[in-house]
Amino acid sequence: MIVYKHSVSLDPEKCKGCTNCLRRCPTQAIRIRNGKARINSTLCIDCGECIRHCPYKAKKATFDEWDSLDREKYLIALPAPSLFGQFANLDDADYLLQGLINLGFSEVFEVAKAAELVTDYTRAYMQRMGDAHMPFISTACPVVVRLISLRFPTLRSKMVPVMPPIELAGKLAKERALKDHPELNPDNVKTVFISPCPAKVSWVKNTPAEKDCYIDYVVSMSDIYFRLLSKMDRGRIPQVMSESGMIGMSWPSSGGEASALMNDHYLAADGIENIIRVLDDIEMGHFPDLKFVEMNACPGGCVGGVMTVENPYIARVRIRSLQRYMQIQQNHIAIPEGEPLPHEILTVEPGEYSSAEILDADRMRSFRMMSEIERIRNLLPGMDCGSCGAPTCRAHAEDVVRGESKLDDCVIRMRELLRELERDDGK
Repeated sequence: MIVYKHSVSLDPEKCKGCTNCLRRCPTQAIRIRNGKARINSTLCIDCGECIRHCPYKAKKATFDEWDSLDREKYLIALPAPSLFGQFANLDDADYLLQGLINLGFSEVFEVAKAAELVTDYTRAYMQRMGDAHMPFISTACPVVVRLISLRFPTLRSKMVPVMPPIELAGKLAKERALKDHPELNPDNVKTVFISPCPAKVSWVKNTPAEKDCYIDYVVSMSDIYFRLLSKMDRGRIPQVMSESGMIGMSWPSSGGEASALMNDHYLAADGIENIIRVLDDIEMGHFPDLKFVEMNACPGGCVGGVMTVENPYIARVRIRSLQRYMQIQQNHIAIPEGEPLPHEILTVEPGEYSSAEILDADRMRSFRMMSEIERIRNLLPGMDCGSCGAPTCRAHAEDVVRGESKLDDCVIRMRELLRELERDDGK
């Protein structure tokens, strides 16, 4: 059994047992037990909503610390496009790229450059597959990929299997470094992705052992922000380094990837709750004319990741301002019509469907458990208050049947029973 490695964790010492995370978790992966939150690793999709809404900072993202990077290696920085929106008055991308070199990186490879190539690969893939596979679903957001694998198995075949920009950037960065510096050993070339969210950390952590991993470190955008800020010299004209255009720089904002495909029949949704509603509608066949679906778990897109610094809407405006000085697209691919896409580009696996909602491997026992859940659910008040430690009354009923909680954990039900006893005693 493959154990999924998560990048969202809990600090029990800081947890106060409030229900903020319980209410906001989109997959009902959190329970409150003995006054502390617990995360069900099977249900967790590393969306970071618990981090975003925990007032006590008890939820945290796991990433590589800046001091853990091996400075003796040839380090290549892979800045996510959303990083450019974190800095005010940035009218030239080269200031940021030069700042990364000044910070100690040997080289910089923009993920926005890889995003432009992924746009072309995606367009070519859609043309080859035809309208029968519509709508095509982007796999750029790891949260969406895991959510579909866990809860929407019928949509797995609609996911575009093109390598995401972060992975393609790592691949191309290593190939270029080894070509330009033949004296380097492949083991000495390390890529460092600067991430806006924990889900991309999980993406790297869970790369299958039999598959090449092109990302060696993932650092937090918020962790590197102040270090980079002090290294960006605005008083000097930077070296010309940027190789991306408007298309690549549009990816961190919701709708950027979809609009780059030059197709009007697309849908762009952001925010995990909106994504779940969209996936429900797609599964029900409500969008027959839709060709492409872009979904970002974070509000506003990657600019809204929990590992960023700036307000996502301010960051989006800053990126748009920066785009005014860029070419439309600097990176293209040319695949002759009729030829298949390179095999190494089609690497995204939809993931094995292993629903955590399956009650028991034995079908008859599972049916009996479902019947018992409904019986217990009818005994509960239906207020979904969370006082029992589960997000909904339905979830509490399931926990009772699984043996993970007791029916009497429902405070409201117990209060009503006590009132009935008081009335009976008064007669």
